[in-house]
Amino acid sequence: MYRVLIIDDEEPLREAIHILGDWEGIGVSEVLEATDGKAGLAMLRRERFDLVLVDMKMPELSGAELLQIAEQEFPDLLLIVISGYNDFEYTRQAIRSKVVDYLLKPVNRTDLNQALRKAVGVLDAKRKRESEFINRNITLNMSLPKLKEKMYVSIIERSFKTQSNEAFLPLIGADGAASHFACGILRMLNLEKVRKERFHGDRDLLHFAVTNVMNENSDGQFESFSFASPKGEREFIAIFTMKGGYEEDAAFLSLHHMKRAASTLKELFGIICAGGIGEPCSDSLSLAGSYEQAKEALDSMDLLSLKGSLIRQGGSAKPVSRDNPSLTGRMPQIRSALESGNVNHARSILSEFIRKCQEAEVFTLGEADRTLQGFVLVLNEIAASLDAVPPQIRSGKDGGLHSSGISSDFASFEQFGGVLNGIFDLYSGQISRTMSADRGSVLENIKAYIDNHYFEDIKISKFTEQYFLSREYLMKLFKGQYGYGIHEYVQKVRMDKAKALLSDPALKIQDISEMLGYKDKNYFSKAFRNYYDCSPSEFRLQRPGVEK
Repeated sequence: MYRVLIIDDEEPLREAIHILGDWEGIGVSEVLEATDGKAGLAMLRRERFDLVLVDMKMPELSGAELLQIAEQEFPDLLLIVISGYNDFEYTRQAIRSKVVDYLLKPVNRTDLNQALRKAVGVLDAKRKRESEFINRNITLNMSLPKLKEKMYVSIIERSFKTQSNEAFLPLIGADGAASHFACGILRMLNLEKVRKERFHGDRDLLHFAVTNVMNENSDGQFESFSFASPKGEREFIAIFTMKGGYEEDAAFLSLHHMKRAASTLKELFGIICAGGIGEPCSDSLSLAGSYEQAKEALDSMDLLSLKGSLIRQGGSAKPVSRDNPSLTGRMPQIRSALESGNVNHARSILSEFIRKCQEAEVFTLGEADRTLQGFVLVLNEIAASLDAVPPQIRSGKDGGLHSSGISSDFASFEQFGGVLNGIFDLYSGQISRTMSADRGSVLENIKAYIDNHYFEDIKISKFTEQYFLSREYLMKLFKGQYGYGIHEYVQKVRMDKAKALLSDPALKIQDISEMLGYKDKNYFSKAFRNYYDCSPSEFRLQRPGVEK
C-alpha cells in the first residue's frame, strides 16, 4: 500500500482530487494534504511518501521550487504536477524533475486516475525490482555457505561430480590455486546437557554458536569452514584451507586451530569435545581421505582413559585388532529373559557385559557408538514384537531417544554404562508393564478363538500378526497358562468334539471328519487313534448300549 501527499493552496482542488481519485483501487492506503509548498516540504522532510501531487503556482514556495528541492533531497520520490497554466517553463521544470505526469486544471476523473495508475505502476515495478534485488542478496548470502557445505559433503562422501559443479569450484579453492586442505571432526561429548542448560533446547542456536567458534580467527592465509555433520548431530566437520606454504604448516595450523576451538567451547559453554584431524592434501577434491583419517582418529580414542577434551591427529596409527566382548551376542539371552518376565536376569547380563568392557585393555568411542546403536535397534525390535515400544519413543518425531528424556551423552566409560542402563530401564519397564497388563486377555482371546473355530485351519502366524508377538514367546505363554501348546490345544478341542459327535449314531464318520475340519476321513481316523488309542469305529462300539 502507498502513501500520497497533495500539495495545493486551493482547498476545492484538494477536495476534488480526494473525491475523484480511485485510491483503494490503485492500492493507496493514506492520502494527506498540505496547504502550500512550504508546509508540503516540511511534511516530506518529516514523513515518508511514495507519491506527491503538487500545484505549480503557490505562495511562499512555488511548485517549481519544490520540484528542484525534491530532486536533490528526495530523488526516489514520484511526482504528478497539476497546474492551471499551460506554460512551457512549468513543463520544462517538470521534465527536468522526472515528473510522472503533468495535469491541467480543472482536473477530471479520467486524467487523474490515468496519471495515478501510471505512477503506481512505476512504484510497483520499483518495489518488485528492489524486492528481487534484496531476495537475491539474501539468498546469495544464505546459500553460499550451504552450497559450500553441500559441495564438501559430496566430496567427503565421494559423490562429487566435477563436471556439473565446475562453476562452483572456486568457492572451495579447487580452481587451481596452490593450497593445502585438511579435514577435522569435532564431537560434542555432552551435547544434550549443554543444549538444554545453555541453549534452552535450541539446536540451531547451539550449531550457530559452535560453528562460529570453529570459524573464528580465520584470515586470508588460513581459514576454517565448519558445519554440522549430516551423519550425526554430535559431530561437526571443519575444512581447513591454507593458501601456499608447506604441508607440515597446514597440519600444524589445523591441529592448533582445533585445540583452540575445543578450549574456547569448553570455556564459553562448558562443551566437552573430542576431535580427530586428517592429513593435509593439496587438492580439495581429495578431502575424503583426510575425513576418513579424522574419523578413524576420533573413533579410536579410548573411552576407558578419556579425560576431558582431546584432539588427535590421524593418518599414522594402524588399527589394532582386539577381541572385545560383544553385546550383540548377548542380546538373544536378554531377549529371552525379557520375554519370560525375568527383568533382573536380563539386567545382570547387561551388567556383566559392561564389567567385561571395563576390564578390557581398550574400549574405543567407535565401539561405544556401535554398541549403543545396536542395543537400541535390538531392544526396539524386541519391544515391537511384544507391542511394548515405550510411548516416548513411539510418539517422538525423530523416533529416537531424544523424545524419551534419556540423555545419550557420555564423556567417560562410566557415563556410557549409565546410558546403556538408562535405555534398558526404559524398554524393560514398558515391556514388563505391557506383558502384565495384556498377557491374560491376549491368551483368553486366542483360547476363545480356538474354541469357536476349531474346525478351521488355524495357523499360529494369525495370532503373532494380530498381537505383535513372536512365535516362540506366544507358544511359551500359552503353554504356561493352559498346559498345552497352541497346536496341542487345537487337537484337544477337536478330539473332545469328536467324542461328543461320535455319540450320535446318526452321524457318519465321514461327516464328523468334515465337521472337525479334516478333509480326509482316514487322516481323522489316524489322528483319533493316536489320541485315544482306538479308531472312531472302535470308540463307538465301546459305548454302552451299542451292539457289538
